[in-house]
Amino acid sequence: MIHQKAITLKQLRALSAIMTAGNLTGAANLLNVTTPAVSTQLKSLEANFGEKMMLRGPDGKVQLTAIGAAVLAATKQIENSLTNCFQEINALNSGKVGHVVLGVVSTAKYFASTIVVQAQNALPDIDVSLFVGNRAAIIDALQGKKIDLAIMGRPPRNPPVTAHMLGENPHVLVARPDHVMAGGCDVTPDDLLAQTFLSRESGSGTRILMERFLDDLADGSDYKTIELESNETIKQAVMAGMGIAILSRHTVTAELATRRLVQIDFPGLPITRHWFLLHRQDRQLPRVAQSFADFLLGLDGAYFPA
Repeated sequence: MIHQKAITLKQLRALSAIMTAGNLTGAANLLNVTTPAVSTQLKSLEANFGEKMMLRGPDGKVQLTAIGAAVLAATKQIENSLTNCFQEINALNSGKVGHVVLGVVSTAKYFASTIVVQAQNALPDIDVSLFVGNRAAIIDALQGKKIDLAIMGRPPRNPPVTAHMLGENPHVLVARPDHVMAGGCDVTPDDLLAQTFLSRESGSGTRILMERFLDDLADGSDYKTIELESNETIKQAVMAGMGIAILSRHTVTAELATRRLVQIDFPGLPITRHWFLLHRQDRQLPRVAQSFADFLLGLDGAYFPA
């Protein structure tokens, strides 16, 4: 009967060392133990299997039995598995292998994919998942510890975070090219407040910024807004003539370059905010997340649209 639970790694390594060295004394030197200790481990291994592991041949040399050969083969597989395990643990401890969940506000998705591609090229063993949502959704994900890192505008007060500035995030007023305010004419506050503003949903940082600007300008007067579900929908609606919008310039770079949209000049615009990379202050970043953060900060904003 085999006493499986009594078999130890020391017993298996004693067998392996004896076969490598050819005798007990050499095995003891390999294992840095005494010769009687090696002998004891071998006897225990044979007792646990109920079989002899080796025999001494006519020439005096140690030879494995069929049982011993099978046990030695298994021992080598165990050692290989342990070596692979140690290598993987070292890689994890170095922060060069693993999985990172990066949360980005909806406006940041226009350059977040560039970050992921650059990270894949530079850190091929780090898997990056994107979690995209509006400001409220990203803050909620931070609260729930669903994400490791986040890219967003103004850092939240709750939960407390550690934030690193990534670069500027200018917000501009855009309209279709044939709009009455396009073409460089002077725009008055009354002209602006008479327009229909296309707005993101409640909880969006872009909407919060727009409302603060218009509330200050209107000074208690009403202005008209239409809520739409995404930056892409707003851009299409502006191009269709439904109204005008204040959007991050990073979301309209292509449309401005091809003049499907134009930027309207007005005092106080663009409104320049900043992008931040942040994580919870009360949570130590996993090493893999720290490696990704260091890489991203080292890019120095090279991923932003031109």
